[in-house]
Amino acid sequence: MLAGWLPRQRWFGGKDSPIEDLSIGTATELRTGEPGLHHLVLDVRQSGATEHYQVLLGVRRDLPERLRSHEIGLLTGATGITGHAYDAAHDPELTRPLLAHMARESVIGPLHFRRAPGTGIRTDLDGTPSTAEQSNTSLIFGDAYMCKLFRKLAPGMNPDLEVNLALTRAGCDHIPAVHGWIELAPGGDGTGGEPVTLALLSEYLRSATDGWQLALTSVRDWFAQPLPPGPQAALTADDPGAAGGDFAAEAERLGAATAQVHRDLARAFGVTTVPAARLRALAAGMNDQLDAVAEAVPQLRPHAPAIRAAFAEVEAAAGELPFQRVHGDYHLGQVMRTDTGWVLLDFEGEPARAPAERRAPAHPLRDVAGMLRSFEYAARFLIASDGNVAPGTADMLELRARAWAERNRNAFCAGYAAAGGPDPAAHAALLRAFEFDKAVYEIRYEARNRPSWLPVPLRSLEHLAG
Repeated sequence: MLAGWLPRQRWFGGKDSPIEDLSIGTATELRTGEPGLHHLVLDVRQSGATEHYQVLLGVRRDLPERLRSHEIGLLTGATGITGHAYDAAHDPELTRPLLAHMARESVIGPLHFRRAPGTGIRTDLDGTPSTAEQSNTSLIFGDAYMCKLFRKLAPGMNPDLEVNLALTRAGCDHIPAVHGWIELAPGGDGTGGEPVTLALLSEYLRSATDGWQLALTSVRDWFAQPLPPGPQAALTADDPGAAGGDFAAEAERLGAATAQVHRDLARAFGVTTVPAARLRALAAGMNDQLDAVAEAVPQLRPHAPAIRAAFAEVEAAAGELPFQRVHGDYHLGQVMRTDTGWVLLDFEGEPARAPAERRAPAHPLRDVAGMLRSFEYAARFLIASDGNVAPGTADMLELRARAWAERNRNAFCAGYAAAGGPDPAAHAALLRAFEFDKAVYEIRYEARNRPSWLPVPLRSLEHLAG
């Protein structure tokens, strides 16, 4: 039953290959009676490797209509159907106990519920899932908390918890404060010999607006502007500034906030000077990823020569560089605009990377490249999502997309450099290599998880690699 349900979930990371075997690594009863709540760790074998996924399993004798779309299947016994199994993350009656357990710091079987030092946790709130596109599930508890359930598990403390705890202690103004977390004790579940982070409870940003949505609104306003006279090829990065909802000022402020968080990360985790050999190894790793993704996604192959040339430029000019902890998966969906400024979220790292890669120090411009890629995504998302755009209109919108992306890329980089980050203009070759590497990663991720989004990174490569 679970093997049939799991591949249909947005957060499942193995949609590109069949499930060879599925077993339940741990099963912990969190609530008895009607409805019942069980915590499961699923061991899922695909392509010869085993991954681990977290599921909150609800059990009800009769399933309300509001939960029908989250049903996993029917439970049967000797007397016939005995109940319904469903994803309990969508049942407020079964998410409320998570707060109570964190407030009490309960230990239930292998599950340990933690409360951040010096904090109190309300227990009178129901959690409902966020509708945002995510590789995890975020539960919103009233106007107080957000609890992120890490669906795909990795050994050890999740980088999102590790980094947010460190930045909270450092008094960083650009992250939500940590209130609690849940972890799985080491055991025979296959997830490793140290506690595994299952969930992170943090401050809910009541007045916040998602950066991705703000950017899309700006793009939509720009696309809706009447055509200027003359050839569309004359469009420049200044033209989107005349449209309603111009995003450039926010992009510049976001660049400044990013530089400030990078400084806090450097203080919290330190800075390491890496030798030229590390840069050459980094370029080799970029080429390895390019080879693997080009093999799996043929549409990438025409752009491979230009991408390899960018990696070769970094390899040839390799020298010592400062490396530090960074965000690791930085894009417009990972930032929120509040009344007081920009807030950065989700320091978990790229979902398709190994845990050691997520924690590894990197050059801060890796995050800058991620955000520049996100501006390219936002600029083209509306074109790719509308399957009825006529070819001539699509060409015109592509020119407008380039102008919007260029304007906001420039503004972000200006804000980042002015606030003390490494000047992107002074490291153009390194930034270009990071951006191409991120684009290749995006193509791999979309092919595996959201095939309908694949045209978005591919279309931007036509421009960047041209």
